[in-house]
Amino acid sequence: MPRPPWEVADVIRLYGEDYRQDQGASVPTSHRRVLHALETCRTAVLGGHVDACDHCGARQISYNSCRNRHCPKCQSLAKASWLEDRLDELLPVEYFHVVFTLPHQLASLGLQNKRCFYNLLFKATAETLRTIAADPKHLGAQIGFLAVLHTWGQTLTFHPHLHCIVPGGGFDPAGERWIACRPGFFLPVRVLSRFFRRCFLEALEATYDKGGLELYGSLDELREPETFRRWLDPLRDSEWIVYAKPPFGGPEKVLDYLGRYTHRVAIANHRILDVGDGKVSFRWRDYRHDNRLETMTLSAEEFLRRFLLHVLPDGFVRIRHFGWLANRHRTENIERARRLIAQQPPEAATVGERDPEPRSEPFAATPRLCPHCQRGQLVRVEIVPPITATTQRPRGVDSS
Repeated sequence: MPRPPWEVADVIRLYGEDYRQDQGASVPTSHRRVLHALETCRTAVLGGHVDACDHCGARQISYNSCRNRHCPKCQSLAKASWLEDRLDELLPVEYFHVVFTLPHQLASLGLQNKRCFYNLLFKATAETLRTIAADPKHLGAQIGFLAVLHTWGQTLTFHPHLHCIVPGGGFDPAGERWIACRPGFFLPVRVLSRFFRRCFLEALEATYDKGGLELYGSLDELREPETFRRWLDPLRDSEWIVYAKPPFGGPEKVLDYLGRYTHRVAIANHRILDVGDGKVSFRWRDYRHDNRLETMTLSAEEFLRRFLLHVLPDGFVRIRHFGWLANRHRTENIERARRLIAQQPPEAATVGERDPEPRSEPFAATPRLCPHCQRGQLVRVEIVPPITATTQRPRGVDSS
């Protein structure tokens, strides 16, 4: 894929210093780290290495990546490695994609309490899926699933939601039989939505009662318990959005689909159309009007402000497994699921088989052809050290 004409890193290099100076002490340390990582990614600041052609002698320098999880350029390798680990976990069943979203009225509270808020979202989602799936009126099974946190909308606004990928079935209460979902149907979304609403609000109130929420600025008045309860009242009566997308065509499609969600960042570089004159223009998709592509132009300062809304708390785990896919006993449970699924009639157990051919190793080292002579191979001949803190870094960082 050709390099996009503009990158988030370009916006930071051009306007990041002004943003830091204008915002001053209000820019958290975590945001400053992200800005520095992205603007120095694949530049001389981080060092690199030199390759030389063993035929024509041409030399080529490659600078190191920042590997920051918010960097649009650094997700491909992490995604490929993560997906490779998931290959052996696929089951020959339908997989479903269920999305849990929070009302926009909660956005300001979430921004002031990111770690707590995101954990509540994971907890309420997991409790909802496991409880409704275990109900004999619905599936009557113990399920396992994966959940991925996204915090953004198409225009970089704060919109926390979870993407859940769920195998279509689970163990009976005794763990001795596989119970498959009806073809093409997982669980009723209205039931999921209302149970999720109750779970989240109950957990939120319990956290509030324990003094676990930060409330300041525009939310300062919510420190008064009665005011907080009244503030929540409209949310108890509104419909919360939970939706299930059509099942995948089969297990072989799951990894391709997962790759779209697991290692995304708030905006991909290819969406940025233009940067200049203190402004940033980018594409966004209007889901409310037939997925129509639109263009939005923001001031560079507003673009950076919105981008930084999505910096995760330090050490926060945004991809989690639940139920019998939880990390502790995942391998044994997957083997048990395969064994039980194999005991079912084929039409009930499977919607597709995995490719029996051995897969290639995506990370095997392969020689690189020299782009100059097209005959020799590139061989590493030199390590370029990073620019240390004692070395004065120019304002314009070399990213060639």
